[in-house]
Amino acid sequence: MSKTPDLKGSSFTLSVLHLSDHQIAHTVQFLREKVAQAPAFFANAPVVINVAKVTADLDYPALKQGITHAGLIPVGITGCKDKRSQNLAAAAGFAVMSATNSAIQAPIELTPTKVVSTPVRSGQQIYAKDSDLVILSHVSAGAEVIADGSIHIYGTLRGRAIAGASGQTAARIICHDLQAELISIAGHYWLSDQIEGQFWQQRVMLSMTDESLHLETLTI
Repeated sequence: MSKTPDLKGSSFTLSVLHLSDHQIAHTVQFLREKVAQAPAFFANAPVVINVAKVTADLDYPALKQGITHAGLIPVGITGCKDKRSQNLAAAAGFAVMSATNSAIQAPIELTPTKVVSTPVRSGQQIYAKDSDLVILSHVSAGAEVIADGSIHIYGTLRGRAIAGASGQTAARIICHDLQAELISIAGHYWLSDQIEGQFWQQRVMLSMTDESLHLETLTI
C-alpha cells in the first residue's frame, strides 16, 4: 500500500526583489548583472517580488518571463495595493503573498561546531547544518562556505560565505582577511563591489542590525 503524502508547514529564507517602478527591461538587466556576478548564489534561485513602491500598472506576465530569462525563479508577489493587482498577479501565475510587519524567526537548536582544518578549494562547498562553522585556513575564490549559525574564518576569505542560512539574523561572519566574492547573513547579501574599501583585506566581523548588514573592523 502506498503511503499518503504529508503536507506540513515550514519556513524558508527567500531573496526579495524590491521594484521601484514598472520598467521591466531595467529590472531584467539588473538581475542579469547580479546573476553574472555570482552565478553560484543567484542562478535558479527563488525570488519574491515586492511591488509596494510601484505606482503604475505592471505587466505581470512580462515581469515573470523577464525574471525567468534572467536566470531566477519568480515564486510570488507581495505588496499589492488592491484586489485588482492581486488578481492580475495571480492570473500571471504568481503566488500572492502577504508580508508581516515583523519577522517571525523560529530558533534552531545548534549542534556542535563544524571545524574544517584544511583550505577550502575552488569549487568546494562546506555546509554546517544547524551549527556554527570554523575554517582554520583559507577559502579560495569559487569556494562556498555555508552555516545555519555563524562562520569564523582564520585565514583569507576569497570565496562566498553564507551565515544564518536557515534565517538566523543573529549569525555572524568573522574573518581575518576579507576579499570575498559574496558575504551573506539570513538572505541579506553583499557582493564584492558592495563592500566598502576600508574593510577590504582587513580583519572584520559582519552582522545584521535592523534588517541591514553591518561591517566592523576587529582589532584583536
